[in-house]
Amino acid sequence: MAREPRGGRGGRDGRRGGRREEERDEFSDRLVAINRVSKTVKGGKNFGFAALVVVGDQKGRVGFGKGKAREVPEAIRKAAQEAKRNMIRVPLRDGRTLHHDAQGRHGAGRVVLRTAPPGTGVIAGGPMRAVFEMLGVQDVVAKSVGTSNPYNMVRATVDALKNQSNPRAIAAKRGLKVSEIINRRAAVQQDATSADAA
Repeated sequence: MAREPRGGRGGRDGRRGGRREEERDEFSDRLVAINRVSKTVKGGKNFGFAALVVVGDQKGRVGFGKGKAREVPEAIRKAAQEAKRNMIRVPLRDGRTLHHDAQGRHGAGRVVLRTAPPGTGVIAGGPMRAVFEMLGVQDVVAKSVGTSNPYNMVRATVDALKNQSNPRAIAAKRGLKVSEIINRRAAVQQDATSADAA
C-alpha cells in the first residue's frame, strides 16, 4: 500500500501550518509609534526604522514589542513577533474593566488606572488606549502623569496591569470565600459613593 507523502495536505506539516494560521488570526496588533533612526558610518549614514507595536487577543492577554529594520513593514513584523513572546494575562472584571485601581511606573512615565462603570468607554491617551483596546477593556479611566514618550507610557501601563489581581486569587491567599471578598468590595464602593455625595 502506497504511503501518502509527509509534506502533503493531509500530512503533519499541513496540520502544523493550519495551526499557525489559527494562531495568527487569534491576535490583533496596533502600531503605536514609528521612528526613523540613523547610524553614522564611515561612508555616511544608514537610515532605518524603529516600531513599537502592541499585540493582544482582546480577551485578557496583551504584550508589546519593538523592532528595528531598514524597511517599515519588516520593523513592524519584528515588533509584533517580540510582543507575542512577551505577553501577559490580565484578569478582567465581567470581561470589560479592571478589578481595582492601579498605578504603574517606568522611568519618567507614571500612569494611574481606575475601574469604571458600564458605558464609560476607554478614556485614555494614545499609547495607553492601544494597550486597553488590545487587552479587551471596554470601560476604564486612565491618566498619564509625567513623560509623553510612548515607549515609557506603554511600559508603565503594562507595569500597572501586572499588579492586577482577581477576587479568586485574593480569597485563596487570605483563606476566605470569593463571595466575602466581593461583598467587602461592594461595601467599600458604597461607602465611597455616599462620602462623595456628602
